[in-house]
Amino acid sequence: MGGIKKKFYAVAAGRKPGIYTEWSGQHGAQAQVSGFPGAVFKGFAARSEAESFMRRNRNTKSRRMSPPRKARPPATRPGAGPELSQTPEGIVTLYTDGGCINNPGPGGYGAVCLANGQKTELSGGFRLTTNNRMELMACIVGLQSLKTPARIRLYSDSKYVVDSVSKGWAVRWQANGWMRNKKEAAENADLWAQLLALCDRHRVEFVWVRGHAGNPGNERCDTLATQAALHNDLPPDAAYERAKTGADCR
Repeated sequence: MGGIKKKFYAVAAGRKPGIYTEWSGQHGAQAQVSGFPGAVFKGFAARSEAESFMRRNRNTKSRRMSPPRKARPPATRPGAGPELSQTPEGIVTLYTDGGCINNPGPGGYGAVCLANGQKTELSGGFRLTTNNRMELMACIVGLQSLKTPARIRLYSDSKYVVDSVSKGWAVRWQANGWMRNKKEAAENADLWAQLLALCDRHRVEFVWVRGHAGNPGNERCDTLATQAALHNDLPPDAAYERAKTGADCR
């Protein structure tokens, strides 16, 4: 549900490299990198960090060429994502969000799925869970709603989810018997196993978006998740409660 609000956007390689204070709009950073092949950019909270990024990447712009006729957007970017009406042809758009009241605490998840010109909203919650588990549940429930294999662009404001999939961490944890390293077990292995199985079924592109940045899809999911977490008589997140207390929660 949360996200760090970026104030400066450093574009080292794009249509017009520089440091921008806005992401959206004709003169924002998004216009400089969207559809530009090999764009190099990043959002920062402080201008000094953006300037340091530009110095580290000062030679990248000389290697960039003009965009091809059919440019594809970058897989991940520090943007707010598309509007709800902008569903790419042949691609299912899925927004997800999750969180809990206190952490751990009562939690909820929400998903908005745009497919074949139709919008589907999904939500649910548990009486005791964590933010990360609800972020994962939102992805799982959203992907489970698609009954046939599909190409999906999934937008999440959870770095935990997006980075763990996009950078191959979750696959490595699974290959290592759900161990992050020799001493630390990977958390939420039950949900990661479900999500990776769904990713094998579908072709899923994970895209990170800023939380609470005014994007309709992300904001709607946040509302669905919050409302779900406030429901009375929520069911147990049995795997989580069993792992924490040893009790058989039903």
